[in-house]
Amino acid sequence: MKLMRSKSRAAAELPPLPARADVVTIVRPSGERVQARVAESAGDSLLVALMFRAERPLEGSRLDQLVLEFTNDRGRVRVQGTVTLEDSELLRFRELHSLETIQEREYVRVPSTRPVTVTTGSSPGSIQTFSVDVSGGGMLLAGPSTLKIGERVQFRLSTAQGGTPITGSGTVVRADTRGHRAICFDEIGEGDHRRLVRYIFECQRAERRRGLERSDGRGR
Repeated sequence: MKLMRSKSRAAAELPPLPARADVVTIVRPSGERVQARVAESAGDSLLVALMFRAERPLEGSRLDQLVLEFTNDRGRVRVQGTVTLEDSELLRFRELHSLETIQEREYVRVPSTRPVTVTTGSSPGSIQTFSVDVSGGGMLLAGPSTLKIGERVQFRLSTAQGGTPITGSGTVVRADTRGHRAICFDEIGEGDHRRLVRYIFECQRAERRRGLERSDGRGR
């Protein structure tokens, strides 16, 4: 995915950290990405628990080279600090400081109800659902409730009737009280991503047009 990187003065400040139970990503110097969940959040420190076993054991001498990555309304945030291994699957990040905020224009969410087919490694066959909103970095699905946080999925998003679906893979990163499941994209082809961004732009343009029509109607 193409990213627009911003290193403004605000990037040097520590942004609001994820809350307890939020999903974050630990990035190793090798580039390996390991998903984790926040166990404790206080001040400029986080205690995170690995959700999956890392490909290789975490090395104590290189822990401070780990980068913690999460998303907020500004985009994708990368922070670093002093790291200690409390057990084989529990790490404490202290004295965190911001490395950068990666801003994506496509992170803007647009309401969109479109058919989505989801497949997982834990369930046979495919699941038919629909999107609630979409962005260049992920989408919110209406369900199903069987999707678990941390589960990897393959998806097919139909943005136009009769058109070629947008396909890729992602991870379930959040569930809300209404049964919605938030999917963060892990892999999506460049061509599909361009089509998705174009679709998002068209949705925004249509919404602005509706807003103007409503304003004109009230002015008559």
